[in-house]
Amino acid sequence: MPRLTRRVFLGAAGLSPIAARWAHAADGDWPTRPIRLIVPFSAGGTVDVTARLAAVQLGRALGSPVVVDNLPGAGGVIASGRVATSPPDGYTLLFTTPNHTINPALFPRLPFDTEKDFAPIALVAEIPELLVASSSQPFRDFPGFVAYAKAHPGALDYGSAGNGTLPHVTMELLLQRLGIKVTHVPYKGAAPALNDLIAGQLAVKMDTIATASPHVRSGRLRALAIASARRSALMPDIPTIAELGMTGYEGILWMGILAPARTPVAIVDRLGAAIARFQDDAAYTTQLREAGVDPVGSDPTGFSKRIHAELGQWADVVRASHISVE
Repeated sequence: MPRLTRRVFLGAAGLSPIAARWAHAADGDWPTRPIRLIVPFSAGGTVDVTARLAAVQLGRALGSPVVVDNLPGAGGVIASGRVATSPPDGYTLLFTTPNHTINPALFPRLPFDTEKDFAPIALVAEIPELLVASSSQPFRDFPGFVAYAKAHPGALDYGSAGNGTLPHVTMELLLQRLGIKVTHVPYKGAAPALNDLIAGQLAVKMDTIATASPHVRSGRLRALAIASARRSALMPDIPTIAELGMTGYEGILWMGILAPARTPVAIVDRLGAAIARFQDDAAYTTQLREAGVDPVGSDPTGFSKRIHAELGQWADVVRASHISVE
């Protein structure tokens, strides 16, 4: 008997009938039917596209279909709540983003516990944010932006997809660390904010390489700095914010998979192994990189640590910036 399945099987005798059934499912029978991967965003966006590519690969690795179910609403709270209350049998998973770690700071009475009610499986992909400026601005690089903002406090403005969204909180984190004031202009979605930036009605914006790079290449936007720990292979000439003096700063749209808490260890291990396996698939990684998405991987422990760290970070940012979604 394989080591992982033996570990769950030997412990099943002392479990309740329901828990024993889940343990038995992990003892070689799982999966016997399609797995549901819930995505907290509408179909068609970058996160949804990435989730669908990952679902195909995960289904192949497990030998069972993985069906994407889009469940948008309330910044991801609805989808997370659905997974948190689903049976921990490996058949309902959450494909989530930093919304998962931002929401507790915005909604103090969530119907679930962001850490206790989920079992992290692995990170799947990430998109580094890119600080871009309208080509009409007088500064041409990141130091120029900082110098101009310090000389003209509050005169510049930046757009985001809305209050409490990732581009909003990552920009506020940057401004806090730089000690500068730039006025926030919230939009109902990233696309209209990007359009106004291109038109010169905004000064700067935290966007993603996936959506901003075509406009940088056309000259309509200027790339000031990338918010990842290392330079991007897609834009190798653009420095990172960290190397420009903001050590440790990152703004990453990560994507990862969570299961309900108490999902058997053997199922978590099999899911993690399957994800690690398809991260080496050349066709899959090429598709992601062509869309500006970096395939990544992690183990449950590493993913848990990231979630825990971000919960504290975003709570501090929201409190200091007085961010409200009301």
